Amino acid sequence: MSVVLALALLAAAAPEGEGVQVAVLAHPVARGDRIEAGDFTFEAREPAQARGALDPNQAGGMEASRALMAGSVVRRTDVVTPRLVHRGDPVTIRVVRGTMVITAAGRALNDAAAGAPVRVVTDTTSRTLDGVAEAAGTVRVRIP
Repeated sequence: MSVVLALALLAAAAPEGEGVQVAVLAHPVARGDRIEAGDFTFEAREPAQARGALDPNQAGGMEASRALMAGSVVRRTDVVTPRLVHRGDPVTIRVVRGTMVITAAGRALNDAAAGAPVRVVTDTTSRTLDGVAEAAGTVRVRIP
């Protein structure tokens, strides 16, 4: 009972309309689109709504993991590291052993960011290989 009373007194004592300045999206962002620092504007929000909000510089260059509405506070769970390889897309497979490099055409079997593991299937032999996303549309496979 005393906790409820204390919360009611705190709510009554809090000034109406006061909040903290927080970065929110100035326009809607679709899933998979890159977010830049210029996509944000600042608005006053309740402190609870501002909790976990990313700074525009932290979110800049990240990719939206879901559709985000204008006015949304962007949190870490709303963004992912940009993917260089997308599932089903054609990729260049670079097989590397020492100084020898062989390239082949293939398809990605999963999404991957830079340095993340990715499985690919070669177009010519339909062989599945495990590699690492190296650049946009490029997967490096190391042979021991």
